[in-house]
Formats: sequence, C-alpha cells, structure tokens
Amino acid sequence: MRIYLIGYMGSGKSTLGRAFAQKQKLNFIDFDAYLEKREQQSIASIFNEKGEIYFRKQEAKYLKELLQGREDAVVSLGGGTPCYGDAMERIKAAKGTSVYINVPVTELSNRLWKERDHRPVLKHQDTPEKLEEFVRKHLFERSFYYNQADVILRTQGQTLEESLAALEKALL
Repeated sequence: MRIYLIGYMGSGKSTLGRAFAQKQKLNFIDFDAYLEKREQQSIASIFNEKGEIYFRKQEAKYLKELLQGREDAVVSLGGGTPCYGDAMERIKAAKGTSVYINVPVTELSNRLWKERDHRPVLKHQDTPEKLEEFVRKHLFERSFYYNQADVILRTQGQTLEESLAALEKALL
C-alpha cells in the first residue's frame, strides 16, 4: 500500500499521514523533511539562499526518487509539490493512491496565521485578512491539480480522530 497525501499547506497532511501510518503499521515519509535531509538545508534556507526555481527543481528530482520507491508507505507531499511541471501526472501514474485533503479556506487561514513565520511563502502576509486572501487565490490556482487525486477527503472542523476515521473509510 502506498498513499500520497496532497493538499494545501496546513491541511494536516503530515499530522494525519503520521497517524494513519502508525495505525496501519506503515512507514511514514514527510516529503519536506526528506527534501531537507537530501539538501542538508531547511526549506526556508533554500528559498532564501537559492530561490524558488532551484527549490522546485530539487523538489521534482526528489519526488521522482520517492515515486520509484517500492516499500509500503504513507507519503505526505509538500503543498506545492503536485502543482509544478508534470508532478501530478507522475503521482497518478505511480503505484499507490493519491488523497487530496480538502480543508476550507477560513480553516486553513486560521491554522496558517499561527505558523506563518515558519512558511517561506507566507512571510509577507501581515494581517489575517491578507493571509486569507492569499490562501484563497493560491488554493484556487492549485485546485486543478489537487482535484485530480484518486480520493478527495473533505474535512472541516474535525478532530484528528475524526479525520483519521474518514481517511480509513475512504481507503480501506
């Protein structure tokens, strides 16, 4: 079993993915952590020092590596990973199931407001209103890719346990 979790930043891909993997006794791979380990640098540092174009090229390279993996695993992809180049096509062609964790804009904005200092693309959003407008626009642009997932898991105001049960129901 290979599960690829996709969705906007703050949608809970890593949290839900880790919980699902643990419950199903699967390996868990956080793609952002994988990329940081391979680059020996944080994503924020990569963005600051080398720019987004370099980051996206490296992201594509490491995604290719992960998609070639054969072990059972839950893979939490970066929010933008499926939205560049032919990444979504490659995800869909890989062995496994892609799952879009769909969270409403207002909920995403509330979650991200608390952690925007740790997210390079959000560092300039200095009011909750600006952040929500940014998320709304960005999510609209990315929805074309996200909605190609094999499974769309809509969550709104759910606890981790409720989201986990919904994911299990959708996949098992």
